[in-house]
Order: sequence, then structure tokens, then C-alpha cells
Amino acid sequence: MPRTARIAPKEFVYHVLTRGNNKHDIFKDEEDFKKYIDILWKYKTRYKYKLYHYVLMTNHVHLVIETMEDGGELSQIMKGINLSYALHYKKKYSHTGHFWQDRFKSIIIAKDEYLLACGSYVELNPVRAGMVKDPKDYPWSSYKANAYGEKDDLIDKHIIFDNLSTDETARKEYRAFVQQMQRNHESMRGEMEKRTIYGGSEFIRRLNKRYKIDAVIKKRGRPKRESSEKPIK
Repeated sequence: MPRTARIAPKEFVYHVLTRGNNKHDIFKDEEDFKKYIDILWKYKTRYKYKLYHYVLMTNHVHLVIETMEDGGELSQIMKGINLSYALHYKKKYSHTGHFWQDRFKSIIIAKDEYLLACGSYVELNPVRAGMVKDPKDYPWSSYKANAYGEKDDLIDKHIIFDNLSTDETARKEYRAFVQQMQRNHESMRGEMEKRTIYGGSEFIRRLNKRYKIDAVIKKRGRPKRESSEKPIK
């Protein structure tokens, strides 16, 4: 069955998820994580995207990217990143066959509190996976840059933080926000698996009207057969 075209207009923020084929590990040692970071920087320079959140897990990656009008398309960005890293891995480990699982998944994120919720969801991945108890203890994420101001050249100043009075106020409020999300273990569970848009009703309505995008992925399958019986009144 042919693939449908991906609708990814520029100047929007996207939550991007890409997994290893059959969920196999894509990072085996520290050098692999550092290589992926270098590749993110390489294509950030080339395609001028902004990066607000990221986490590199052992078998998948989450990125929160804003594409720019004078930069590359989301498909160009992800094709460059994924191909470069796959070549590194295949050469290093003599790997053959498919490396990534299908195409990357992307969700358009509203530039408001929904973006903070998405960012906290991304940075809490290692906690949900039981790898660490506190997101600051996981080395391969943007959490310490956003929550504590730790230097990370990959991370751009958060667009939501501009609404707060000072950088320290922003970081303090973000830490509190993440802690609240962490306490609610069910927050956003499965939410990113079923959505193509994550935002408020007005944001969804505008995107649907302009780009004909449904906010929730529709299940494939045969349409239900209409019953010949009349409903009971």
C-alpha cells in the first residue's frame, strides 16, 4: 500500500518520535549517544531548525523541533539525521537490514502550555522507563538545560519561557511543572501515540480548516456495516 504524503508545514513545532527497527537498541555505548548529538548539531546548522526538548533512549529518540521559514522541511531534517546515524551504526557494528522502524512519527504541537506538557512528557521518559528516579539524573536529555540552565548548545531558548519575568523564574516554574507531571503517573499515557495535533480546540480547528488534518489518528479497517434494524425509540 503506498504511503500517504506527510503534511508538515513550516514554522510549526513538532514532537518527533523515531524507533529502532523491531524496537532494537540504537545506542550501545556512550560514543553512540555522542555521535547522535553531533549529528543533531550538524543538521541543525544546515537546516536551521530550533530544538526545545529531546531525550535519547536506548531504542528510540524523542525530539521537539520547530521548523523555520528559511530552513529545511521536517522530512529533510529527519531524513538527514536518521540516515547519518544509521550509517554510523551499520559501519560500527556491521549491521545489515532495516535500522529504523518505518517512518518517524510527528505531531504538531501548539505553542502554549501544550508545548510544556509535551516537553515534560519527553524529558520524563527515563523516569517512566525506571532508568532514573529524577529526570536530572539522566545524561542524554534536555531536562537540565530547561530546568536548571545547564549549558547545552543544542537547545534554543524556550518560546514559552519568554512569557515569564526572568530565566530563573522560568526554570523554577518548569521544574515545578515537571514535578507535577511526574506525580501524576498517568499524565499523557498513550496520548502521543494516537494524536497528529496536540493543542487546544481553537488551534485544532484552525489546522483542520487550513490543512485538513485530523487531530486524532483514525483507525484503519472496514467501515461498520449499517444495521437493517431500526433503532428502538
